[in-house]
Order: sequence, then structure tokens, then C-alpha cells
Amino acid sequence: MTPPTRHTLSIEYCTRCRWLPRAAWLAQELLSTFEAELAQVALVPGTGGVFTVRVNEEVVWDRKTQGFPDPTQIKRLTRDRVAPHRSLGHVDG
Repeated sequence: MTPPTRHTLSIEYCTRCRWLPRAAWLAQELLSTFEAELAQVALVPGTGGVFTVRVNEEVVWDRKTQGFPDPTQIKRLTRDRVAPHRSLGHVDG
């Protein structure tokens, strides 16, 4: 039996905007929810107001075009890519 695919997730955040705490909190939420599916969660320092979430290099949220994400939105988008048949319980409600 082949082992399940483990995915990578990155959150690029603006250091000048002081968005590290927001990025770290979101990373913690995603790791807690998808600990079996995620092999790595990376926090990537950036500038210029960036706050971009990527799963396997695919942009799933970009603050510049979509505003700041609600954590439930990011959980759903991440789930759709790493565990599409999984229920998120109250988040799906």
C-alpha cells in the first residue's frame, strides 16, 4: 500500500505590515486541522502588503485581490486540495 500524499502549505506575509502574528496563528490553525495531510507549513517573509496562502505552490488566497481571509475559508480551500472527501464538522455547516 502506498503512503498517503503529504502536502506543503506556505503563507507569505508582509514583514513591514507586521503580519507575522496573523500568519503564525493561521499556520497553527491549519496544522491542527490537517496534521495528517500536511508535511510542511512554511512562513515566508515578504514585503509590499503581501499575504498569500499556497498549497503545493498553487495560490489559494491572495490578500491583494481577495482581502484578508476568514480562517474557515482557508480551511475549506485547503481541505478541497489535500483531503477533498473529509468533513470539517462545524466549519462545513
